[in-house]
Amino acid sequence: MDLGPLNICEEMTILHGGFLLAEQLFRPKALAELTKSDWEHVGQPIVEALREISSATAQSQPFAWKKKALIIIWAKVLQPSPVTPSDTEARWQEDVFFSVGNMIPTINHTVLFELLKSLEASGLFIQLLMALPTTVCRAELERFLEHMSIDTSSKDVAFFLDVWWEMMKHKGGQQDPLLSQFRTMAHKYLPSSDEFSHPPKRFKSDPAVCPTMPLLAMLLHGLKQIQSRILCLGMKCCALANLADMLTVFALVEDDPQEVSATMYLDKLATVISVWNSDMQNPYHQQALVEKVKEAERDISLTSLAKLPSETIFLGFEFMHSLLREWGEELQAMLNSSQGTSYDSYRLCDSLTSFSQNLRLYLASSNLPKEERQVVFELARCVEDFLRRTSGVLKDKGSEDITAAIAMAIIEQKMDRHMEMCYIFASEKKWAFSDEWVACLVNNRALFRDPDLILRLLETVIEVTSMDRTIPKPQMKQVINLILECYTDLSLPDKNKVLSGVLHSWGRKGLSEKLLPYLEHFQEDLNTTFNQLTQGTSEQGLARAVGSVARLVLLYPEITVKKMCSMAVINLGTHRFLAQILTAFPALRFTEDEGGPRSSCTFVVSCLKETVWTKFSTPKEEKQFLELLSLLLSPVKPQGIPVAALLEPDEVLKEFVLPFLRLDMEEVDLSLKIFLQTLEANASLEEYWLQTCSPFPLIFSLCQLLDGFSKYWQLPKEKRCLSLEDKDLVIRLLALLCEIVLANVDAFSPDSWIKSLSWLHRKLEQLDWTVGLRLKNFFEGHFKCEVPTTLFEICKLSEAEWTSQAHPGYGPGTGLLAWMECGYISGSVSEQMLSLLVVDVGNPEEVRLFSKGFLVALVQVMPWCSPQEWQLLHQLTRKLLEQQLLHVPYSLEYIQFIPLLNLKPFAQELQLSVLFLRTFQFLCSQSCRNWLPTEGWSHVVKLLCSSVTSLLDSVRLTQSAVPWAQGKEQDLTQEALFVCTQVFCHVLHIMAMLPQEVCEPLYVLALEILTCYETLSKTHPSASSLLQKVNEQRFLKSIAENISPQERRQTLLQKINSF
Repeated sequence: MDLGPLNICEEMTILHGGFLLAEQLFRPKALAELTKSDWEHVGQPIVEALREISSATAQSQPFAWKKKALIIIWAKVLQPSPVTPSDTEARWQEDVFFSVGNMIPTINHTVLFELLKSLEASGLFIQLLMALPTTVCRAELERFLEHMSIDTSSKDVAFFLDVWWEMMKHKGGQQDPLLSQFRTMAHKYLPSSDEFSHPPKRFKSDPAVCPTMPLLAMLLHGLKQIQSRILCLGMKCCALANLADMLTVFALVEDDPQEVSATMYLDKLATVISVWNSDMQNPYHQQALVEKVKEAERDISLTSLAKLPSETIFLGFEFMHSLLREWGEELQAMLNSSQGTSYDSYRLCDSLTSFSQNLRLYLASSNLPKEERQVVFELARCVEDFLRRTSGVLKDKGSEDITAAIAMAIIEQKMDRHMEMCYIFASEKKWAFSDEWVACLVNNRALFRDPDLILRLLETVIEVTSMDRTIPKPQMKQVINLILECYTDLSLPDKNKVLSGVLHSWGRKGLSEKLLPYLEHFQEDLNTTFNQLTQGTSEQGLARAVGSVARLVLLYPEITVKKMCSMAVINLGTHRFLAQILTAFPALRFTEDEGGPRSSCTFVVSCLKETVWTKFSTPKEEKQFLELLSLLLSPVKPQGIPVAALLEPDEVLKEFVLPFLRLDMEEVDLSLKIFLQTLEANASLEEYWLQTCSPFPLIFSLCQLLDGFSKYWQLPKEKRCLSLEDKDLVIRLLALLCEIVLANVDAFSPDSWIKSLSWLHRKLEQLDWTVGLRLKNFFEGHFKCEVPTTLFEICKLSEAEWTSQAHPGYGPGTGLLAWMECGYISGSVSEQMLSLLVVDVGNPEEVRLFSKGFLVALVQVMPWCSPQEWQLLHQLTRKLLEQQLLHVPYSLEYIQFIPLLNLKPFAQELQLSVLFLRTFQFLCSQSCRNWLPTEGWSHVVKLLCSSVTSLLDSVRLTQSAVPWAQGKEQDLTQEALFVCTQVFCHVLHIMAMLPQEVCEPLYVLALEILTCYETLSKTHPSASSLLQKVNEQRFLKSIAENISPQERRQTLLQKINSF
């Protein structure tokens, strides 16, 4: 049925017939002359016609057609008369009501109002009334009130009270085409002089255009007019309830009232509907639950956008006081009787209770004149007295528990506050798993795609499984799968909210611990998912992978994260992809509340420690672990997927570094790498995160490690878990750490800074003095550098910067040893030591003694040097040779003839080579050969190889710096070949003194020297005569023949023979 066009149709024909019958019954009078007393005799055909139309359209839109018919009838009433021919012509063209209106005879307002009353259409009356222009609206209401005051019957009173109640419940805002046409028509019917003569472009139900306040004031006046005709106790209850609600909502409640909680709202609905169900006389008693809920929502949701005028308010206060005095006793008697509670009596007590509460607040917050305050005070006391005498009415309303059905009806119909009902629905354990509950969840799953709702549903399901209730397993699985489907449909941020809630509620086991009996095929899902992850690590597959992992990590967070951690370390190249997946779940960054070893660290750290930490089988796994940590600290941000760090730098240090900073810990090497990586990656962070790691104890821990290196070869092998190569890493870390702390001095209070420095300085007194010297810049301005007293004997040290201390092991003659130990601390300290050295170059004896002492000190220092420290000593030695402070006499032990060569450009290289030979002769002597274990000899061999390799590079550089030209004196090829021969002899000499098992690097170095010799010789073939070449070849072979084992000797001889 089309309700839009106002055409002549079957329904209009029926309505036309009803009016024709009424006209016949009223003849000879016209319907326009009908009075109130005539309606009972005349109006029945019209009422029956409308009922017939409603009955015929019951399956479609009965209410809509009733509204349409009443609009047509009201439009007919509003038509101006008499009608001129010109008016008829204009209306035929412009008035949409013209054709249908002509089917109805001319009628008056009595017909309209009596018809509305007979149909009990108070709601429609207010809806149509509020659609009219302001002046017409007020005029029509005035006519209605006048009509009600004449020969007022009990039906008139009941209809008036219903209209008043509907006026308060009216919210407006309906964008209804019929109402718009009705409003436009009313504008056209106004006289042209009226301010509202121009119709609006569209219909608006706006308080500014059609204010409710004056209408309520008119209704209050109407109540006064018919007060004497209100005889029924139910109507008295209704009148007082209306008045209390009007004054509460439109006078006392604050402008922006706080909405009642969803639980209270639902309880109120349940109470109202329970009363309706028990009140046989209530019009909603037989209605379906959905209709009851819709109407109950209107009853309990009164709101106001404005306030009644002050005069109206106090008029209302006085009138209520008067009515309570007049009707109070009989109403109390009725309310306290054994009769069941009707809705009217319930509403009276409920409305008065709310009114009383708000009236007390009004008294406390308003600045009223004395007389007005007295009026309000007396009314408040009167209302409280009435409520005290009828206190039993509001108790135990309705024994049936219908809140669940009401909540589900609101959800199904998506009524007001339906999302709040979803929260109650998801939380109520006693409703859960009823057939209606499951059906509601299934039918409205889209509403439950919300992280908070999913969490509440999970809490409910888990709590129900722990009760004694018997839930069929298929039903339980259906609900769980439905909840998981809702979770799967969420955005990634919302999935993280759910995951966070699950972890905080049920910990690392997730849902699996509580719901395991209802979860199937987990292992298959896990294996399938992770097989796919290892096979497809592309950016395109990342979103799909995150979606797959999201479900697993909710059900089995611990197993899933541990599996990913293990795969990221073991599976080559997967760590980046897996780190991106993990960092897509910032919810994994949580700390368990339970006590025990896990409670101090976050979940991801705990999984890493339990799964992979200390379990690495290859260096590659350690490397992938390092990179994984870096990616979890500073995630790579893929396109379209939000990620967040799962680790903080301070917790990485606390969990993977601090406990392992000891020379005898197997994990110390990896911990140092983690330490360096973390410091370098986070050094520029604005927040001074190191403060939470206790930076001064951290500095001291590194210092303790360095102190351990000073006694390195004296320690048992099992306590040497770092190599001397790692000492450089510790030194670098210490420097970087001190640099970061110094850059953040402002993070400390001055007093705290001084106390921390003093504490560290005291602690360093327990360690080797060289360790404290490494903090020279750190302590600058607070403490002097403490060095052995003997250092002052050979250095001009400033007492403002340096101070002497007696150190065991540094007796007379050890000044040069202390000086050399200072020389490998750092480049700046090395330069300073060189500048402060006191050696008289003009005194040959002093230089000779210094040179002997230097060799002895070098022998004492070299085995404990790290590669970087040895490089500093190498550079320092070169500078001493340059300044002729160090004298290294060149022996003739590997010279067959006196060479007529210019060896001056290679003097340093030759001296260094001889110095290394003398050092090893000293080390391998009877007095020193027991100093070092096999690993110690291997270490000094590596240091020697690095220096000789550097020496060879220097020889090549010096030789290539002078362009080669045949027959020119500046060619240095012969000299370079001579140097290579000497270095080769020295290296083989050293090999002969050392245990064979440590000589492999020297053997490789010897081959490199021969390669260098061969390259120079073949590049410049004319640099030596054939006889010279043969003699040199024979000489080299004679040296190589002394080498063992045989395999090495044969290889060296073959190499020499190939020249």
